[in-house]
Amino acid sequence: MADWRWELFQVDPLDGLPDAACAETERLANEIAVRESMVFLEGAAYTGPGPGVRTESRGLLMLTYLTDVRG
Repeated sequence: MADWRWELFQVDPLDGLPDAACAETERLANEIAVRESMVFLEGAAYTGPGPGVRTESRGLLMLTYLTDVRG
């Protein structure tokens, strides 16, 4: 199984957010990484089309993300 994790595209998008918002962002990002690891089991060997940019919403939080399947 691939070593799935999430990482920020930029260093500072969470700067200035309340601690609760940062914690919820981390929780949701980790959840997405786990889910993607189960959807794209082959990881680097995957040859199909990438899923593109997607959005996940929970309450007042909305994340837009790109899954790097082969990365």
